[in-house]
Amino acid sequence: MAAMHLGDLGADVVKVDPYADTRGRAEPGYLAWDRNKQFVALDLERQADLAEAKRLVADADVALFDAPPGTLERLGLDGATLTQQHAQLVHAWAPPYGETGRWSALPAAHNLLTALTGISTGQPSYSGSPVHLVAPQAYYGQANCLAGAIAAALFERARSGRGQSVVVSGLHGAAQVMPSTRFERQRAAIWGAPLGGAPNYRLYECADAEWFFLGALFEPIYLRALDATGVLADVLAEPEIDDLEAALTGPGAQITKAKLEAAFRTKPRAEWLAVLAAADVPCGPVQTREEWFAGETIAANGMRVELQHPDYGLVRMPGVSLEMGASSSTAEPPHHAAAAPDAPPLAGVRVLDLGVVIAGAYAAAMLAGLGADVVKIETAAGDPFRAYRTGFSPYNRGKRSLVLDLKRPEGKDLFFELVTQADVVLDNSRLGVRERLGISYEALRAVNPRIVSLSISGYGRTGPQAAMPGFDPLLQAQSGLMHAQGGDGGEPVFYRIAVNDVGSAAMAALGVAAALFARCRTGDGQEIHTSLASQSVLLQIGELTSYPGSPPPPMGARDCVGMGALEHYYECADGWIAIACTTPSSAGALTSTLGVPQTASEAEIAAALRPLPREDALARLERAGAPAVPVLTVDDTYTDVFLTANRFYESWDDPEFGPAQGVGNSARFSRTPTGYGRPAPMLGQHSAEVLREFGISDARVDALLESGVVRKA
Repeated sequence: MAAMHLGDLGADVVKVDPYADTRGRAEPGYLAWDRNKQFVALDLERQADLAEAKRLVADADVALFDAPPGTLERLGLDGATLTQQHAQLVHAWAPPYGETGRWSALPAAHNLLTALTGISTGQPSYSGSPVHLVAPQAYYGQANCLAGAIAAALFERARSGRGQSVVVSGLHGAAQVMPSTRFERQRAAIWGAPLGGAPNYRLYECADAEWFFLGALFEPIYLRALDATGVLADVLAEPEIDDLEAALTGPGAQITKAKLEAAFRTKPRAEWLAVLAAADVPCGPVQTREEWFAGETIAANGMRVELQHPDYGLVRMPGVSLEMGASSSTAEPPHHAAAAPDAPPLAGVRVLDLGVVIAGAYAAAMLAGLGADVVKIETAAGDPFRAYRTGFSPYNRGKRSLVLDLKRPEGKDLFFELVTQADVVLDNSRLGVRERLGISYEALRAVNPRIVSLSISGYGRTGPQAAMPGFDPLLQAQSGLMHAQGGDGGEPVFYRIAVNDVGSAAMAALGVAAALFARCRTGDGQEIHTSLASQSVLLQIGELTSYPGSPPPPMGARDCVGMGALEHYYECADGWIAIACTTPSSAGALTSTLGVPQTASEAEIAAALRPLPREDALARLERAGAPAVPVLTVDDTYTDVFLTANRFYESWDDPEFGPAQGVGNSARFSRTPTGYGRPAPMLGQHSAEVLREFGISDARVDALLESGVVRKA
């Protein structure tokens, strides 16, 4: 999929595969993942074919591998060897888990990866069991991050003339989609329920047994929602509830949830959606994948593509989620921002970050992790996601904060002064907001033709929903993801992973890095657009690609623990394990080790494992060659030996919440170090510092602060 992204952006991709007929590619998704590629049949275990593969590498800009640790070294295809032989090569490696440690050599299996990283237990369930995700979000995250890291490495090479090796492991992918963080001073989370834990941000069932998601994330919207449903007075009359915060936490949250549940069950869904839309309250109906993929919003975004295949007939698949603008040469010759030798890949790149909540903010943080100087420009009220305090931090690390009033003429003038010295402007504003503020791409380009402008919208720039605000779970609901996880006839399930937000962030970072690389050739910037709606199908690409007679995509169930007896979570005497024994040899190893029939059912395997201590079961299966790992809770992950060996977490001091521990960066570069460098900023913490670095005089900074156009902490 990472190579698919590169091909979609114009790279000449050659796929090396042992089989000319691509056997083993039974999943429809491969028709999408392998698009825009040429195929060469080479078996790397044969010396003549290995030599031919090495000749191909010698002529390549990028060589991409996904073998487990040890394999590339044995074949002489590892990063150290190839980059020494070919100084300009970008060697990209995507190991299925980590680079080292007990579980690193296991065959790739998404349920094992999510078990090791806390994703399966971080997803709430009714029974307390881990949850098997029916769409492999950690894999999609790995692919998206790998493509972005390759683009950043190519940009860095354009400036330095040197290649390097880049690693984006399965652990990196898992970290990007669920950036777990814990703080010494942290209040309890409120999201722990399959329908959503907070009354203002959860699934509700209506009188006709149809479901929708209420996206009243922030206080003004929540007030409108309570008023529109007719329960506001009743909620505030409760003795336990003296303000809206009390209605969102503790006993008050349960009271409010019960009142909203009762209200929504009095009318059909269509009526409630109309009522809430009239009150400008974001909400989204739970639909099937097929309904969403066939709809007008996806068509308007160019995300439904139909191609004719010689063997399979008409193939439908999601399209390209990045809309890249024209990048034509200008009169100004290309020049590159200065960067110290072996500095981070995006060192010297200045980003003005207008992003809020998750999608836009996280995109800019990913650029900061790659070395960009990111200035988060906020209003005096700040990013509204600051209200969620520790939830804000993981998506804003590595930045500095500047409070600037863009609605005042002096503030807008100052903003354009910053733009003249910037490389990137990034936002996820509602459609039309930038135009109303007078800071559209055309206005930015007028003062800086080299500017790269990236916007993330909810539903795209055209189509029936273009003007609507987008929140991640609304797209989860509409896209069929919630329905698929809950299964036909069951309750929908709210993914704890902010699937479309984090996917949009990763694709935005890829788009920016690709545009910066293009600018090295042309000297010109460009406008880029993507949307949560586009990601809502991209992040189900394997599940939505189809052809006549193709197998149906997987469906979940209430507290789904697997897709069959051999790809499953099982409970042992003192904890859970995950198994992925889907090949004949691994299935035989499992059944013989447990002493159950070769055709053993889920119940028979569960009965054999339940009495065993977890480590005993894992050791037996490991010796037999049956892939299995422990299912870790999120708390377990912070001290786990395997994750520690692979540097899954790092520590820092947060200015508000004290010592913190959270996931690291989404890639490792061999020559150019990466990392966030600083914690999430306090509001206005760096206002004066940033302006002085952009050449604003002390006297003028003081005047701007005095007038309130600029504020500082």
